[in-house]
Amino acid sequence: MSKSTINQAGDRLDCRVDDALHQWLLAVRRHLHRFPELSYEEHRTAAFIRHKLAERGITGHIVGGTGVVADIGPADASGPIVGLRADMDALPIVERTGLPFASDHPGRMHACGHDGHVAMLLGAASLLQRAPRLPGRIRLIFQPAEERGNGALRMIENSVLDGVGAMFAGHIDTHYRTGQITVDPGLICAYADPFTIALRGRAGHAARPHEAADVVVAGAGLVMAIQTLISREVDPNRAEVITIGSFQAGSAHNVIAGEALLKGTIRSTDTATRERTIDGLRRIVGALAGMYAVQAELTFEECLPAVFNDAAATEIARAAAWETAGIDKVISQGPASLGGEDFAFYQQRVPGCLVRFGAAPAGASGPAHSDTFTFDESCLEIGARWLAQVAWRWLLQPGTVNLTGDRSTDGR
Repeated sequence: MSKSTINQAGDRLDCRVDDALHQWLLAVRRHLHRFPELSYEEHRTAAFIRHKLAERGITGHIVGGTGVVADIGPADASGPIVGLRADMDALPIVERTGLPFASDHPGRMHACGHDGHVAMLLGAASLLQRAPRLPGRIRLIFQPAEERGNGALRMIENSVLDGVGAMFAGHIDTHYRTGQITVDPGLICAYADPFTIALRGRAGHAARPHEAADVVVAGAGLVMAIQTLISREVDPNRAEVITIGSFQAGSAHNVIAGEALLKGTIRSTDTATRERTIDGLRRIVGALAGMYAVQAELTFEECLPAVFNDAAATEIARAAAWETAGIDKVISQGPASLGGEDFAFYQQRVPGCLVRFGAAPAGASGPAHSDTFTFDESCLEIGARWLAQVAWRWLLQPGTVNLTGDRSTDGR
């Protein structure tokens, strides 16, 4: 187990998960999985969370329409405050896992583990309730609309960070074995720049292409040309990707479409490379419009900043991970993920750290955001324990932790 200690000798949190709590965590996760709700539609989810908090003697409040916030700790609002966040929204996917608790909501699925994140935070709340005293408050933030990329902003606008000194969160990840926790300082998730390209040409008969300006051909050329930004204009040592996830055009086999809409995203790990790619996309869209004699409008939506783990917060996160999983199970995630995470918005305002909980299932599972995604539910206990430990440790020593032992054994 952990070689870390805390300055206040004897101040330890009981994070044992007995069978009753284990079964409670499973029931919470499976209920949420069965009734998924999309971003900003999480009304039933929010009500369920408040009910489960009430079972533990905690009062939850609706924030931002569908978010839930609750505080644990001294009623007089004295002392430091640390925030713990779980996202709660699902994705517009038709589930094909075959699980006995598969989605009852057609076209909606928890395909990214957010059902597990909610269960973990509720479990952490249960563990923290055991503490004989708390030297401050823990703010439980159940956040909507992470998949939309702006749920965190809505929560911040509704003052959930008032008085908070640090934020912590974790994400289920099936790329790592169950029991492992990845802890890294610095950049761990990419910048995300979603964009749309609207093409307008001239509709016509399929048999007379010379009378039309075909936006399908223009769009196809655009999709292929965009990839040269990565293959020929990005330093191979700087990870970046452009994906066109949606291409909508036409309504009949014998009609040349006059309008098309492409939706995509740029994921970057370097600010200079990101700026160059955005400029390059504008250049290519303009050039292709002239080449195919169509009009093109490129629009960037709100950027998602990169997740950058604060060094001091990461040290506390690592100590909590050692205590939870053992030194040999605390590892680095490796290179920064090109996934986006709106936890970054919290980190722009207060120090914070996001970790990953290994959850590779014994059987087959599709990747996150796929219709066959699932995970090893044993990670629920690990996530609950880590969240409770990291909040406890930060409250005892805000911003610092006294570590002993050989830190080189943390698997990095």
